[in-house]
Amino acid sequence: MIVQEVTNYLEELAPLAYAEDFDNVGLLVGDKKTKVTGILVTLDTLETVVDEAIEKNCNLIISFHPIIFKGLKSLTGKNYVERTVLKAIKNDIAIYAIHTALDNVFKGVNDIICDTLGLINKKILIPQEGTIKKLTTYVPLGNANTLRSQLFKAGAGNIGNYDQCSFNTEGKGTYRGNENSNPTLGEKGELHEEKEVQISVTFNKHIESKLLATLFKNHPYEEVAFEVTTLDNYDQHIGIGMVGDLKEIQDTMKFLDFVKGKMNVSSIRHSEISKQSIKKVAVLGGSGSFAISAAKRAGADVLITADLKYHDFFSAENDIILADIGHYESEQFTKNFLVDYLSKKITNFAVVLSTTNTNPVKYL
Repeated sequence: MIVQEVTNYLEELAPLAYAEDFDNVGLLVGDKKTKVTGILVTLDTLETVVDEAIEKNCNLIISFHPIIFKGLKSLTGKNYVERTVLKAIKNDIAIYAIHTALDNVFKGVNDIICDTLGLINKKILIPQEGTIKKLTTYVPLGNANTLRSQLFKAGAGNIGNYDQCSFNTEGKGTYRGNENSNPTLGEKGELHEEKEVQISVTFNKHIESKLLATLFKNHPYEEVAFEVTTLDNYDQHIGIGMVGDLKEIQDTMKFLDFVKGKMNVSSIRHSEISKQSIKKVAVLGGSGSFAISAAKRAGADVLITADLKYHDFFSAENDIILADIGHYESEQFTKNFLVDYLSKKITNFAVVLSTTNTNPVKYL
């Protein structure tokens, strides 16, 4: 198995197209054609993690956070990022980061938190914009069924709980080929009229290249007329954060103790206890102050997240309880999830869970 085959499985789970623009995801170090000797899964890639990979004969590190976040202008080992990258390169170890691509899919970071807390009726908290596109093309009437079927097989036409969705309009197409043309129907130099079907299908943006390749392969015309537009509609399965319900209403203080136990945290920084009970819970793994307003709009009683600053707690304004459980703590189970996922996909290959604790925050 080569690196590319492993990363293909990861991108089935979390397409890189849904990562945030500021992020740096994908294969950061190494050659995608390298034969894999072992896979080590970690939350962060540090020098100690590279050492662990060497010890365990793993030449591919799957990391949640990217070790290279901003551009590197040199590789001299002057900081932990450069030292880590240098050590990986010297030992022929590839590094792949999944980060916000996994944050923004339904079965990702925030779903892990929801499942850990036993939430039901889960929904995306902040749907990502621009994830749904529409393809419109024009095809001879006799070829419409075949082309439409192939577009469906490529993943087009899925809307919520429905698939094979399309809109079709019959009409008349006209064209005239020049002396260099080779028309499928009609003669070059002559105006031709053809009964055609306008086919429109929606699709998720990460399959655009695949869908256009399918269109060109299965369309009978020499020149294919088509247009792709981005829709304002939201895909309710793509976006950051989640909101769900507890199976039963819980006393607020008992709920916070419950969270401490389930998320394995020693303490929780929280805003004023403005609600005596909790039913609806919003979660956002990692830094989540930007989600406070969305959590309020969703009617959440509490937002569980991390990296809240002093003034962020004021913005609770007694409308919601803000609970900061720590950045590492909110994402700690992600590596276990990835190991389980890859182990099911690659049944004859060892996928190793890193035992290195990479949390840089220490508590007394």
